[in-house]
Amino acid sequence: MMILNNPNLDVRKTNRAIDELLKVTTNPRHRFMLEAYHRHRFLEIAGRYEEIFSPDMTVANPKYHFEVAGNSATLDGAESVKGLYAVWAQTNQSIFYAEDEQIAVANNFIASVSTMYQQTHGRTLAANGIQVDDENAYYLIRIPGMQMFWPYDDQCRLLGEDVWEPNPAARTLTKLAPSEVLTSEQSGKLLEPFIKPLRNFEEAVLQAA
Repeated sequence: MMILNNPNLDVRKTNRAIDELLKVTTNPRHRFMLEAYHRHRFLEIAGRYEEIFSPDMTVANPKYHFEVAGNSATLDGAESVKGLYAVWAQTNQSIFYAEDEQIAVANNFIASVSTMYQQTHGRTLAANGIQVDDENAYYLIRIPGMQMFWPYDDQCRLLGEDVWEPNPAARTLTKLAPSEVLTSEQSGKLLEPFIKPLRNFEEAVLQAA
């Protein structure tokens, strides 16, 4: 399902830059991290956020830092992060799309720069100081050049996220018609075939090294 007649606005394509990087990545550790990154993002978009916090994917006390879309926040600990993901999933705001994404992977981090879109409710935008003409509608917020830095520990478990919007003046909003709003349930059904189990770390990384 794509919206606004834009082929890039299809949740099934949000991770295509990861898929392309996996095609040319041979380092076992880097491949494992990219697979975990891929799984995390699709679980989030599918509204299946609880699965992100399995002990093989995320440390017990992750820390998130946001400076994006009028939201300046630090979330400290799994329960704080889960709280945000839960609100997004319950209000159909976990829907993300990406264009022109560039991804780099190193031994302990993944970095991304992209034009990122998030389906966001008007009340959320207004609460973050962004003017809308209808607080009861959904909008697609477009953030050019959004930067994400995801650090990982030595066992390739996520330590947190740092998300930064370098140029707030460049962001745009598009009001969505009710028929263009994708629910978390719909997204979950679309993404289910693409969400793969994470391989065992020791077998995938240590034994392959």
